[in-house]
Amino acid sequence: MTDPLDRIAAALERLSPPPPAAADPLAHPAYLWRGRALEPARAFRPLSLDALHGIDRQKAALLANVHRLAAGHAAHDVLLWGARGTGKSASVTSAVAAVQAGYGQTGGGDLALVEVVTARLDTLPALFAVLAGVRRAFAVFVDDLGLESAADGRALRSMLEGGAEARPANARLFVTSNRRHVVARDMAGQAGAGTEGAINPRDTADDELALADRFGLSLGFHAVDQADYLAIVRGYADARGLLLDEADALGWATRRGGRSGRVAWQYVVELAGRAGLEV
Repeated sequence: MTDPLDRIAAALERLSPPPPAAADPLAHPAYLWRGRALEPARAFRPLSLDALHGIDRQKAALLANVHRLAAGHAAHDVLLWGARGTGKSASVTSAVAAVQAGYGQTGGGDLALVEVVTARLDTLPALFAVLAGVRRAFAVFVDDLGLESAADGRALRSMLEGGAEARPANARLFVTSNRRHVVARDMAGQAGAGTEGAINPRDTADDELALADRFGLSLGFHAVDQADYLAIVRGYADARGLLLDEADALGWATRRGGRSGRVAWQYVVELAGRAGLEV
């Protein structure tokens, strides 16, 4: 008789969906990586870079680096860190789309975005193996990364720099995080306490900072003050022919619990909705 465990395993195998067919890495502007194969992004329509207000310095540095990557020149891995809603993720996708469209240069770059599901960072070596043989540049995008311990980031550190299996020359990592150093740091650890058993607390601190240090380009995105918030709202509203009521815009931010580029955009969506317009 067949072993019951074998029968159960066979039944589960029949019920499980087949692995997705790998997408052509030269055919699409953006992909998703869920750990097994490249999947084409269903809709890749980022905001124009010009539509992102209040972060001109960050946009310029990021765009220059993405241009270099697309041209096959030396380019950095990038960490975009800072307050939530300040344009970190939008900057990455918008910069890639801008380079694809030839923004700021005579021709578009042969470049694609690959967004990696954060829970599958352990499969990055498999992704890099897929990308290494492709005659195209790839911005590998990890959104909203936050690690609870330095140990969680050690595999990623080795792929960025210094490991035997680093990412290929045609791929660079673009990581966003609300934390400046990606890894959570408590006050006790920063003071040298809370590291029971550590002979040298400085070693523990260095271990926590080692991941962030491996990004050649680190861009900070900060919370905006009232004047900057209103300027961002005004830029979005003017571009769409919407009338701005500053008191209403400030009230919207108060109800949302803070001022940011994301809150400004959400307010303009609200204005457009009230006017019966699309955005």
